[in-house]
Amino acid sequence: MEWFTAPEYWTGRLVFQRALAVVYLVAFLGAALQFRALMGERGMLPVSRFVARVPFRRAPSVFHLHCSDRFFAVWAWTGCAVSLALVAGLDNRLPLWGAMLLWLVPWVLYLSIVNVGQTWYGFGWESLLLETGFLAVFLGNDEIAPPVVVLFLLRWILFRVEFGAGLIKMRGDACWRRLTCLDFHHETQPMPGPLSWFFHHLPRPFHRAEVAANHVTQLVVPFLLFAPQPVATAAAALMIVTQLWLVLSGNFSWLNWITIVLAVPALSLPGRAPEVPDTPLWYEIVVLSAAALIVFLSHGPVRNMISRRQTMNRSFDPLHLVNTYGAFGSVSRIRYEVVVEGTADAAPREDAGWLEYEFRGKPGDPRRWPRQFAPYHLRLDWMMWFAALSPAYAEPWFGSFVERLLENDRDTLRLLRRSPFPPDAPPHYVRARLYRYRYTTREELRRTGACWERTYVREFLPPTRLDT
Repeated sequence: MEWFTAPEYWTGRLVFQRALAVVYLVAFLGAALQFRALMGERGMLPVSRFVARVPFRRAPSVFHLHCSDRFFAVWAWTGCAVSLALVAGLDNRLPLWGAMLLWLVPWVLYLSIVNVGQTWYGFGWESLLLETGFLAVFLGNDEIAPPVVVLFLLRWILFRVEFGAGLIKMRGDACWRRLTCLDFHHETQPMPGPLSWFFHHLPRPFHRAEVAANHVTQLVVPFLLFAPQPVATAAAALMIVTQLWLVLSGNFSWLNWITIVLAVPALSLPGRAPEVPDTPLWYEIVVLSAAALIVFLSHGPVRNMISRRQTMNRSFDPLHLVNTYGAFGSVSRIRYEVVVEGTADAAPREDAGWLEYEFRGKPGDPRRWPRQFAPYHLRLDWMMWFAALSPAYAEPWFGSFVERLLENDRDTLRLLRRSPFPPDAPPHYVRARLYRYRYTTREELRRTGACWERTYVREFLPPTRLDT
């Protein structure tokens, strides 16, 4: 079938595949380095407890068959190794069927992790990586030109990411309709980046223009992805520019980066496709069957998008094949942070020597400037932001977190930037306090050197010690 492939997208496929492999690598690296404290045998939310109460059919995962810290580590590091092989282009050195199997491996590996990840993996970009990774299995290698239907379905994902996010904003917080959300968002976003302070202090008319441009990019431009070239290329390029702006303004894990990756196959990039043999019949059958499945499953996110009760970041099947996306349907006006402290004193008096734990990414010391971590995902730091919004978000895991701090648990402390206590001398008590944070003004920054100003609000957790 001559219509089945599109040789003019050869370069776009190549860039897409290598970039997607890099995102896979970042995801597996984060899993390998963080899982023990979060989900390990002595983690805050152990996988073993989860698989004991949730059946395989609801959360398909290899960890239903076997679960141990060593096995999880091997699983995650295997994902890193396979991702590196794909970054290096090993799929193009294999026959077509071998390349497809190689791309299937990271998808299976990461699906098993996400499905037992519980709160720590409840983010939209987990499903987005799995949905994109599943389609990558059918995109082919240098033996054939890119199949049109897979390129179309990748645009369909990008459309749902952008359009769904635009709809949830217009239906959600009134500040999006009033063009005022960015008066607050750069200050209250989950994890500010090194430039977020500067973005916050841009003139308010500029913020209005940012929001208006965002609405155009998310509510109008996505339809142009399905227009003929060069219109589709212009639409994808505009989305890439918008996502790079978001990369500069904050730390949103790999959400922005994988959205950029999804836009690449829509670009008509220069490059001459080599001579290749005809597409095998078996491959055409497999690709068309997978496409039919995706189209059938797409009724879920379509109904969700047109619903007045639209939800964000929901998966409609346990394999995360087709999902719905969206972000910041509501925007916080005030930033709260949970500050965790410990003391080695025998009595937890107010005047005891309370010392603060420092997290890697979330705001703490007002004088410490935010760093860039994305696309790497600091899962504990992100959940601390949710905990500050409501203690209900922290209820499943915060008690275990405090217990590990009281034990000076090595794996837990590795998630932090610094513990104020030596390894052989854990604190006697740990407490948590809620503070209101705001960006300093330019004059305050010059005078104090602090980018944040914080004010005590209330107790989040009273002084707590281990049972003796």
